[in-house]
Amino acid sequence: MTPATRSVWRLGAGVVGLAFVLTAAGAVLGGPDDAPPVPAAVGAVVPGAAPGQSVRVLQDRLKARPKDAGAWAALGAAYVEEARADGDPSRYPQAGEAFTRSLGLLPDGNADALAGRAALAAARHDFPAALRDADRALAVNPYSERGLAVRIDALVELGRYPAALEAARQADARRPGIPVFTRLAYVRELRGDTKEARRVLELALDSASTRADVAYTATALGRLAWSQGGYDEALRQCGRALRAAPDNLEARECRARALAGKGDIPAAVKEFEHIVDRSPLPGRLVALGELYEAGGRPGPARRQYEVLGTWAELARAGGVNPDLDTALAAADHGDRAAALRAARAEWQRRRTVHTEDALAWALHRAGRSEEALPHARAATATGYRDAALLYHRGMIERAVGERAAARASLTRALALNPAFSPLGAREARRALDGLEAS
Repeated sequence: MTPATRSVWRLGAGVVGLAFVLTAAGAVLGGPDDAPPVPAAVGAVVPGAAPGQSVRVLQDRLKARPKDAGAWAALGAAYVEEARADGDPSRYPQAGEAFTRSLGLLPDGNADALAGRAALAAARHDFPAALRDADRALAVNPYSERGLAVRIDALVELGRYPAALEAARQADARRPGIPVFTRLAYVRELRGDTKEARRVLELALDSASTRADVAYTATALGRLAWSQGGYDEALRQCGRALRAAPDNLEARECRARALAGKGDIPAAVKEFEHIVDRSPLPGRLVALGELYEAGGRPGPARRQYEVLGTWAELARAGGVNPDLDTALAAADHGDRAAALRAARAEWQRRRTVHTEDALAWALHRAGRSEEALPHARAATATGYRDAALLYHRGMIERAVGERAAARASLTRALALNPAFSPLGAREARRALDGLEAS
C-alpha cells in the first residue's frame, strides 16, 4: 500500500480558504468559555497532550459525571479538533452526538454547545447552519469567542464579505485577540487589502503568548507572503512557526510551497510527501501530484489524483460536503463532467470568490468558456489578489478571443506569484508567450 493510499484513512476536513482560518489558535474548537474544571487549552487539548488524549480525559470525566453538560460540549469540541489535527472525519458524527447530549442536559443558556455545533457545521461546510448556531450562541453569550469566530467564518464562506468585515469589527470590540485579528486579516485579504492584512497579522504575532499562537500567526504571515510571491519571507515566517511547533502541518505546507517557488523541487516534494502521508487534503494531493507531473513522473502524479475520489467518499461519510474541495481538482485532473456538477452545486449554495472561480474553471474545462467568463470576472471583482484566480480568468479570456484582457490577466498572475502552481504557472507562461508572439 502506498503512503498516499494508506494515509487517505486519516483525512483532514479543511475548507478552501477557511480551513486555515478555522484553526486560529483553537478559538473555534476550544473548551467552554465559562468552563467547569475541564481542560480549556488550545483546541480543548490538555496542555502537552495530543487531541486523542484530551478526548480520553473528557470521556473518563463523563463516566464519573454523565450529566455534565459542559464536559459534553468540551468533548464535542475535542472530537472536532481531533478530526482537524488527525484527519478523521468519522469523528464528526461523534461530535454531533456529544453536542446533542450537552443541549439535552442544558437546553437553555448553553452557549458552549451551540458555538461548538456551529464549528462542526462549518467543518462540514454547512455554513448556513454554522451561522444560525453561532448567532444562537451569541444571543446567549455575546462574548463567546468561538461564537464570534465562527460567525465571521460562516459569513466569509457564504460570500457576505461586507457583513463579515462588520462581524470582525464587532468581535474585535467585544473579544479582541488573535482569533479575531487573524479573521480580520483574512477578510481584508479577500477585499484586496494585503497591506492591511499583513499589518494586522504582524500585530497578532507581536501579541502571541503561546507556541500555538506563534505558530499559527507566523504561518498565516508566511502564506500571505507566498501568495504575493515573497518566497524568502514565507520561508522566514514558516521557519519561525516551525521553531514554535516543529511538526505543524500548515507551516510545513507553507514551507513546501515556498521551496517550490524558489525552485527547490526535490525539497518541496519531500516535504509534501510527509504532509500528504499525514493529512491528504485535496489541495495537498494536487500540489504533490503536480510537482510529480512537472518533474516527469506521471505514475506517482496519477496516484495522487486517484486518492481524491476516495477522499471525497470518506468526507461525505463523515457528513462533509466536499464539492468545492474537489471541483477544481477534478476539472484539471479527473472527470470534467463531475467537476462541473460539483461546481454548479456549490455555486447554488453560496457565492464566494472561490465558488465563482471553481464554476468558471469547470465550465471552461468543459468547453463552455463564454459561459465561464462572467464567473471568472466575478471571482476577481472584490480585488482579491490571487494568482490562480487571475490565471483562470486569463485562460478563459484567451479562449473567448479577448486577447488584450488575457495578456493583462496572465501577466498579473505571474507577476503576483510566479510559482502559484507547478503546472498552472507553466501553462500561463506558454499562453502568454503565444499571445505576445501573435
